[in-house]
Amino acid sequence: MRLYALIVLVTVALVLGGCKGERQRAEQTQETQTQPLEFEMWSPAFAEGDTIPVKYTCTGEDVSPELHWKGAPKWTKSFALICDDPDAPGKTWVHWVAWGIPGEATSLSEAIPPEPVLDDGMRQGTNDFKRIGYGGPCPPPGKPHRYFFKLYALDTLPDLEPGATKDALLKAINGHILAYAQTVGIYRR
Repeated sequence: MRLYALIVLVTVALVLGGCKGERQRAEQTQETQTQPLEFEMWSPAFAEGDTIPVKYTCTGEDVSPELHWKGAPKWTKSFALICDDPDAPGKTWVHWVAWGIPGEATSLSEAIPPEPVLDDGMRQGTNDFKRIGYGGPCPPPGKPHRYFFKLYALDTLPDLEPGATKDALLKAINGHILAYAQTVGIYRR
């Protein structure tokens, strides 16, 4: 009888200890998700906080700038990218939505074609110009606007149809962000 009681006590202790370990792992994962790591991102087209060249705007060629990054977690499965303008009248204007960028990538070339799905698996969403892909800065005349290029390192590959919106992408990556990087340029007309 004592042996049976001892076995029951050991089993209960192991189960409770395992639950505590799972709870601690869940809390650590949740903390990582609410406070993602940061990594470095830049564009050779413009320095951080400087003017975006006309080439990358609606008054120029309206092509996407080259982007580079380093320091993302090794276990990144994919990247997602959002470019938006919080200074636009009425709302934050979305200029680019992309995801499915391969986890081993460290850059995006200039002039990414406005295709829903690219050869490397990258998918592009609909911007606020109601077009697929990149839409460059095009502010009304007046004060300069800031353009945030935000890159998210993810532990997943979002399951979204090409053409998805920024809101749909943000919903899909919620809880999957391992790390975050951004670079900011300005433009005025």
